[in-house]
Amino acid sequence: MTEPRVVIAAGGTGGHIYPGLALAAAIRRLEPGATVSFVGTRRGLEGEVIPRSGYELDVVAMVPFTGANRFVLPAALMRGGWQAHALLRRRGADVAVGMGGYASAPLLLGARLAGLPSLIHESGAIPGKANLLAARLTINIATAFPNAVSAFPADRTIRVTGMPLAPEFAGFDRASVRASARQALGLPADAFVLFVMGGSQGATRLSTAAIELGRRWADRGDLHILLKVGARAAEDVRPLLRDAGAEGVVHPVAYLDRMDSAYAAADVALCRAGAGTIAELAVTGLPAVLVPYPFATGDHQRENAAELVAAGAATVVPDAEADGATLAPIIEGFAADRARLEQMATGARSVGRPDAADELARWVLELAGKRS
Repeated sequence: MTEPRVVIAAGGTGGHIYPGLALAAAIRRLEPGATVSFVGTRRGLEGEVIPRSGYELDVVAMVPFTGANRFVLPAALMRGGWQAHALLRRRGADVAVGMGGYASAPLLLGARLAGLPSLIHESGAIPGKANLLAARLTINIATAFPNAVSAFPADRTIRVTGMPLAPEFAGFDRASVRASARQALGLPADAFVLFVMGGSQGATRLSTAAIELGRRWADRGDLHILLKVGARAAEDVRPLLRDAGAEGVVHPVAYLDRMDSAYAAADVALCRAGAGTIAELAVTGLPAVLVPYPFATGDHQRENAAELVAAGAATVVPDAEADGATLAPIIEGFAADRARLEQMATGARSVGRPDAADELARWVLELAGKRS
């Protein structure tokens, strides 16, 4: 077999891009001579994130699968498909991989036109429109959630591989890094720590809830909050914490270089239920209070949460009820019952798939080998 050449479509949002990067890293780890490049569009985050990660990026013309675009979608798909066909030929590709988002369908159509093997990865419990279309163009489908399998045609080869995560999650060991993670994040060694993932698009409600909780716990030294707010919201949050008298218990951070450190430092997470977050919670064994984003397409975040809930690892609170008054007794109950937290952690780990990136990479390399 010659050195494999893999082209991955991963664009639009971080939910497609970062699993694609995790897959690329796993491919290179398993096959150091492999060449990996990416395909995206000019609209998403990929134009910044992928080159910064050291990979070459080609772009194809494609429109989102929404609104009036349905009238121009067939023509756009054909145009993007022929562009993808040309770049696959130019790259000398052996296999094409779609990670979801509207760059995936043109790449898979291009692979079909070029006679190349291909594969799609579906990250959500409810498949997106782009992958439901892409599933018509390939026989190989990987899913992060078992619940997604039934949405695809039964005559496809479908494997539940899990969600590809950054390499540091594969060997996650809470006990070995917890003390150093807390020290680096400025958290007390012995306090109960709630990790709130707020600040990002659709998560400002959680930032507000963290401030409300901080006001309630301002005179308690045993309950602390690590609040991830994002770069844009960091300066806005500090005066709110000051007004709430919560500066001593809420520790805001604009950005985390290593998310695994935050998971190691925390006792419980308060967060949305994006597919990547669910996978990280499971792998790290972190109990969670999940607040599904209510405007997610098809309410898919609620479906994403179902696996952790069924495993006894998470509690779901509706977005409309996610305020300090509702959340405080839930979280205070967790803090007072460490035995329950350990049971929840065990439940989370029981559905974690820490080797997902390697498993998916092995399948991609298998397909590339058949081509070579």
